[in-house]
Amino acid sequence: MGRRAIQSMNNPPADSSDQPKITTSATADTFDTHVDGTGRDAGIRLPRQKPFQRFWCTRVLSSLSFQMLVVAMGWHIYALTHSAFALGLVGLAQFLPMFVLTLVVGQVADRYDRRRIAAICQGLECAAAAVFAWGTFGGWISAAVIYVLAACVGAARAFESPAVASLLPGVVPRAQLSQATAWATSANQAAQIGGPALGGLLYGIGPGAAYLACTLSFALASAAVSTIPLRTKPVPRSPVTLESVFSGVRFIRSQPVILGALSLDLFAVLFGGATALLPIFARDVLHAGPLGLGLLRSASAVGALGGTIWLAHFPLRKRPGAAMFGGVIAFGIATLVFGLSHSFIVSWLALMALGASDVISVVVRLSLVQLRTPDEMLGRVSAVNSLFIGTSNQLGEFESGLTAGWWGAPPAVLVGGCATIAIALLWMKLFPELRRTRTLEREAHGGRAAA
Repeated sequence: MGRRAIQSMNNPPADSSDQPKITTSATADTFDTHVDGTGRDAGIRLPRQKPFQRFWCTRVLSSLSFQMLVVAMGWHIYALTHSAFALGLVGLAQFLPMFVLTLVVGQVADRYDRRRIAAICQGLECAAAAVFAWGTFGGWISAAVIYVLAACVGAARAFESPAVASLLPGVVPRAQLSQATAWATSANQAAQIGGPALGGLLYGIGPGAAYLACTLSFALASAAVSTIPLRTKPVPRSPVTLESVFSGVRFIRSQPVILGALSLDLFAVLFGGATALLPIFARDVLHAGPLGLGLLRSASAVGALGGTIWLAHFPLRKRPGAAMFGGVIAFGIATLVFGLSHSFIVSWLALMALGASDVISVVVRLSLVQLRTPDEMLGRVSAVNSLFIGTSNQLGEFESGLTAGWWGAPPAVLVGGCATIAIALLWMKLFPELRRTRTLEREAHGGRAAA
């Protein structure tokens, strides 16, 4: 397809070197904590809060920049190579730094100002986009240069993703975290609607124009993220140890509901994702240009945005695990329809349905991580979550390019859709705790998850 204050106020954790104290730094009138019996009123009032507005706008800017860059890189590499395998290598180049840095980035997110981390990373992405523009205008951009710059962007996003994902609990009260997750997801979806279409339109004018727009947008995002006010300020943390490095992985392994949700999303999107092949479908199957490619990349975000707005007003309060499985199966069916289609309209609608079904999985997964993870471990757990996302997205792009090189793009998508449905059915057997989960939160802090 660009991401928790879990400690109970009535049962705070004991002081230890591994559990930093959290001090409140915002007044009550700055953050609206009102929630009615259904949570609907809080979901509507949440976007009116200025701290959350800044967070949301920053997410839009960052995601918009990345989506424009992805479209430009994809069309550019395919124009240079005419190779599905080369398209997959762009995804692999972004994934490898994330894989290598996973354990490091979680520690960084838990020990330093997450706003500063995000600002630095977005500044590095701005620099990469500027080099793209420079090379395009200078005429020296090659496939090798694109791979190197894609790897630089992947490294920056490896640090940025867990830092940004861990910011949200410091922006909104715990009672509003589920709605905030849906609204934050809508920021990504809004950017995924406008970003690809804008990127495709600008690329049609000239590749340099698209890269310059990415440069400007990344610069604005880097400046904006530092201004987000936080409700909490962590005190300095304990030194890094080998045990703390792997604690995020151990925590996820000890939580079958979280492990099931993360792994289901990973394998379903890894095999079912078709976004890496959209340049091939746009050019060779549907006979659309760069703007058509941008519209196709925006389609899933249109469906996802509608889904996130619905979930923000009517959050999943009962049987979220069952809803997640249903969403993944619907994702697989929509993928099959897209793979069979030769009509631009049908393909666009299939991608829209794909996005609407996928957002259920996204919101459930993010909410489980945010609400069931202690704040002092959130960066490390979010880093593992980001690795799962990167594996499903970037490594999934490589897998799609590889299979499309063997069988052709439409057969590769059809096989992926069937695999997604099969994985959802298998995971229902392997992770019954997730299927039976009644609520996103634990029944009590430190106890078993409600299931």
